[in-house]
Amino acid sequence: MSSFSQSRLAVNPDSSPLAHLDSAAFFSRRDFLTRNCLGFGGLSLASLFGINPFDLNAAPGAAGPLAPKAPHFPAKAKAVIQIFAGGAPSTVDTWDPKAELSKEDGKKIPGYEGVAFGSPFKFAKAGKSGVEVCEIFPELAKHIDEMAVIRSLFTEIPDHQIAAKMLMTGSPQLPKPSLGSWLTYGLGSVNQNMPGFVSLGGDSSFRQCAFLPGIYQGCNVNYSPTAPLSSVLANIRSEFSTLDRQRRQLDFVAASNKEHAATLQRDSQLEARIEAFEIAYKMQTEATEAFDISKESEAVRERYMGPLTGMSPAPTLRANGSKLLVARRLVERGVRFVQVACSGSWDHHENIAKGVKDAATGIDGPAAALLQDLRERGLLDSTLVIWGGEFGRTVTTSGGGATPGRDHNGKAMVGWMAGGGVKGGTTYGETDEFGGKVVKDPVHIHDLHATILALLGFDHTKLTYTYNGREFRLTDNFGNVVKEIIA
Repeated sequence: MSSFSQSRLAVNPDSSPLAHLDSAAFFSRRDFLTRNCLGFGGLSLASLFGINPFDLNAAPGAAGPLAPKAPHFPAKAKAVIQIFAGGAPSTVDTWDPKAELSKEDGKKIPGYEGVAFGSPFKFAKAGKSGVEVCEIFPELAKHIDEMAVIRSLFTEIPDHQIAAKMLMTGSPQLPKPSLGSWLTYGLGSVNQNMPGFVSLGGDSSFRQCAFLPGIYQGCNVNYSPTAPLSSVLANIRSEFSTLDRQRRQLDFVAASNKEHAATLQRDSQLEARIEAFEIAYKMQTEATEAFDISKESEAVRERYMGPLTGMSPAPTLRANGSKLLVARRLVERGVRFVQVACSGSWDHHENIAKGVKDAATGIDGPAAALLQDLRERGLLDSTLVIWGGEFGRTVTTSGGGATPGRDHNGKAMVGWMAGGGVKGGTTYGETDEFGGKVVKDPVHIHDLHATILALLGFDHTKLTYTYNGREFRLTDNFGNVVKEIIA
């Protein structure tokens, strides 16, 4: 508290709840935090959360900004696991089979530059639905009846950074809140001892809260199955204070700040730091355990990560498997949105035959294990799983070389959803006979976001936040819900 507050307490001690303390013992709030920085340093999550100032215009309440909130209407899903296939997967080599393209392989085709490049992979019908699945996804093929494949996604600018930002935030360039931040803002968190939004790697713009209150920013964890838990979740456990002492310190800071705010003014940066201390204090009791996959049975871990003994699995398989297992553990503990940046790249300008196969091998088993695990635990119906990249790839190649690849293409991209109210065993939308352009039921990124929000119980036009005198929303002024893929 300030020197003005000290003076006021000395003149009129009965007016303060801290009046029984000697006024000489008081010093400014900033001095208090500075003097205790070693004790609180272990608690500060500024670097972990990317804390911004919180919304000081919001009505104060004991429940807090992460308290569970009801959506606009009954939701199909309660949580989301987003699997980001960074690098832009080729549609015709993954989920959009094109026999005509293979027939014209090596030839010029109308409307396209270069020559046709048929997929080196075969597709076959799978499940009761008979949806065609590429041979590079043998494990996911077993779950096709739980999946809805969208073959008509598109985006305007096929640049990795711009398109990825568009996919994550609904804006290609302007700083807008991410999908996870919007959902946490709308739904709050089931577990007050955990963040509502956790990202496992990926660019900082993917988890940004922008102008939303900083509490809704994604908590980034650079998780690795080989890293000790103390380094995975650094700076949440104090080396200097017991939990009881930390609680008393935080209560005193809160009381001091409340006194100052009531008599002088509120300090947004200090409010944000105190809130970070509170989150860190709560996380000590549960967060570390959530990331400890050694508590899972060997059978479960092998399902996600491959053999634990003998020949070591591919690094990407192990990395992705462990991340998706952590994602399931986080959702199980009430985290609303988990964003998983996959290891391995889908950016294949050359050697498609090897690159796509390697990338698919790194996610096929883990993603299938996730769907099976969620179903067995009764969580699949309430958890929406999403897979996809930032754009697609050309169906032609410029030719030359024995290991051709594909360039960027925003006119046709592909993704899939499962669980969480999705109509499984379905495909939606069509591209032309070669797979390079959407010709039926186009799904823009805004439409994808509108559909995700609908599955979570929101009218995307009404989930808004007023900033600088204007109401903003994830879908800007666009977006149509793809009702055909909702069960």
